[in-house]
Formats: sequence, structure tokens, C-alpha cells
Amino acid sequence: MLEWLRDDPQGFLLFMLYRAPAVLIALTLHEYAHGYMAYRAGDPTAKQLGRLSFNPLKHLDLWGTISMFLIGVGWAKPVPVNPRNFRNGRRDHIMVALAGVVTNLIMFLLAMLLTVLISRFLYQPEAVAVAGYQDILGFNGRLFAIQLYPQYAYALTPLIASQPLLHVQRFLFQFQLVNLGLGLFNLLPFPPLDGFHAMNNIIFRGRLNLYSHAFRIAQAGLIILLISTDFIGNFLGQAISAIQSFVLQGMLMLPGLG
Repeated sequence: MLEWLRDDPQGFLLFMLYRAPAVLIALTLHEYAHGYMAYRAGDPTAKQLGRLSFNPLKHLDLWGTISMFLIGVGWAKPVPVNPRNFRNGRRDHIMVALAGVVTNLIMFLLAMLLTVLISRFLYQPEAVAVAGYQDILGFNGRLFAIQLYPQYAYALTPLIASQPLLHVQRFLFQFQLVNLGLGLFNLLPFPPLDGFHAMNNIIFRGRLNLYSHAFRIAQAGLIILLISTDFIGNFLGQAISAIQSFVLQGMLMLPGLG
């Protein structure tokens, strides 16, 4: 990321123009979903502490936000909940733990659908070659090129009716990546991620507990592990690309979109 900023500051700033709001919105919706689900389950703690809010500043975690921008995945400040207020303790705890992930995956699907609709109805049907990838799929192939070769997304010259819609599509592409990456990452069964809390209640019935300072240590350790093992490039990045392609091809099979 720092090398990109040094070598191509204009391209980096253009990338951040779309990436930054996608990150802020995705993280905010993720944490809001936790608080809202807890509130529906009978726990007003998040609402009383002002965390049932769409204000990103109430949810951002320093290390988690830095991680989102540096390596593509991260987390926000955990929404405080009191499981004693849940009407159905174990079930509600699991639903609260997974609410953020489910919300991110829904946002990914909506962003993908909007991207397909924009491409389907606003691009002109001509072949496009992207980095040697010859478009043989009609004008929907341009979208495949963007999804399969995101590093060339900003080099494309879409024949689109409105310049503002071009910015919308670029934002939607980043919104897809951020939400899918955030959702998959948080499914990992390591503290402080949602997957840990879900696993704790599904398998261990809530018996695994960590104090707040231990969570901070776990956060730092998780960042070091991700960077040192190139987890994003070796596993998560490939999973994101595979899921994007699978969902995209499925949507293009729907009547009126193919």
C-alpha cells in the first residue's frame, strides 16, 4: 500500500476516493447490526450507550480501521451487549454474533446486483480486451473483466451514459470487496472476530471468556499473523475472487440480466 502511494499517488488517491466510504459504511452497518439484533433480543445496552447509531465515529476501532486500509480486512469496536438480558440466551448470543457477518454478505449481494444492472443496461455491446483478456461474453464480459482483473478496473473506459454513474459503479465494486472480505474474515474463529463468539456459544456454550486486555493482545497478534503469513493473498483473496465470480455468473443467468 505504501509502495503504491509512493509510485502512483494519483492512482492511490483515486482508489481511496471509493475505498474509504465503502470501508466506513461497511464497518458501521456491521456494528449497527450487532446492536440492533441485541436490542431485538431484549438487551438495550448498545442503545443506552449510543452504539445503535449510523455514525461511523461511534464504531471505528483504531487497529481494525488501519488493518482495513493496509491489508483489506479488519474490525470495528465490539458493540457492548449483556447476555443476561437476552430472552433466549444461547440462541440470541449466536444471532447477535453473526448479525454483522450476515449484514455484510447481504450488502455484498445488493452491490453486486446493482453493478450487474448498471452494466447490463448502460454499457454499449462492444468487445473489450483487458490485459490480454479478450471479451467474448458480450457487454456483460466487461463486468467479468472488472471482477476478475480488479487491478485494471480503473484503466477501463466504460461507455456509460452518465459520468456520475461511473463513480457509482466504482464505489459499488469497492463496496462488494469490502463487505465480502469483512464478512468472510469475521467468520474466522479467532478473538476478537465474530466467528469466535459464534463458535464459543455453538460448541463451548459460552464457556470461553477473554478479558478486554486479552482481546487487545489478540487483535495485535491477529494483525501480525495476517501480515506474516500473507493470509489475505493466499487464502482470503482467492476466496473473495471465487465467490464473486460464482455469484456474478449466477446473477447473469437470471431472466433479463444475462
